[in-house]
Amino acid sequence: MAFFLASPANPQGSVASRAYFTRLKQLADRHGFMILSDECYSEIYTREAPGSMLECAGPDFTNVVAFQSLSKRSNLPGMRVGFAAGDRKFMAAFLELRNVAAPQVPVPLQHVAVAAYGDEAHVEENRRLYRIKFDLADQILGSRYGYKRPAGGFCVWLDVSDRGGDEATTVRLYRDAGVRVIPGSYLAREQNDGSNPGAGYIRLALVSDSESTAEAMHRLVETLG
Repeated sequence: MAFFLASPANPQGSVASRAYFTRLKQLADRHGFMILSDECYSEIYTREAPGSMLECAGPDFTNVVAFQSLSKRSNLPGMRVGFAAGDRKFMAAFLELRNVAAPQVPVPLQHVAVAAYGDEAHVEENRRLYRIKFDLADQILGSRYGYKRPAGGFCVWLDVSDRGGDEATTVRLYRDAGVRVIPGSYLAREQNDGSNPGAGYIRLALVSDSESTAEAMHRLVETLG
């Protein structure tokens, strides 16, 4: 069995606390399940740095594996390069699986990855630019659509349930404002009771430059009211 965790989460940007990580590790040890922690957004934050599941896993990292990527940290999604770290037995099996069933990382990309992971200046600059865009979101969106500045990540999660729903709002913004967002229901799965936790929300990713981002948010407000 495995427990999948993403902190910071996509799209809400919520961050698990150290107490949450610690409690989860205790449960994993008691009941014998693996914790697979997606931490690809862990270096994108606007205030306090999120912790890692590995910090609460003990010296041998039993039952815990964390996954990282250069796609968010260094804006290199096309490289598809990252790493996994944690439980020794799991990592041995994971390595064997990759050797048999997964493509290997080309040597030139490995050299790029070494350079990217060895440099923190561009990561700090990346965070600074995201802070600017979230400052703009604070000013332009205010408290509209249930907006709250997230603890991590680079997405804005907006409640548009009273403006026709997520799909209709997505179409309207693209057609009338030239703004591309994703319907929240597309980012979640229908539950056993038929509900979808993402329904009624849209996700706006603040990945363009600050001027384009500000223009997009102004158009969004003007279009949705």
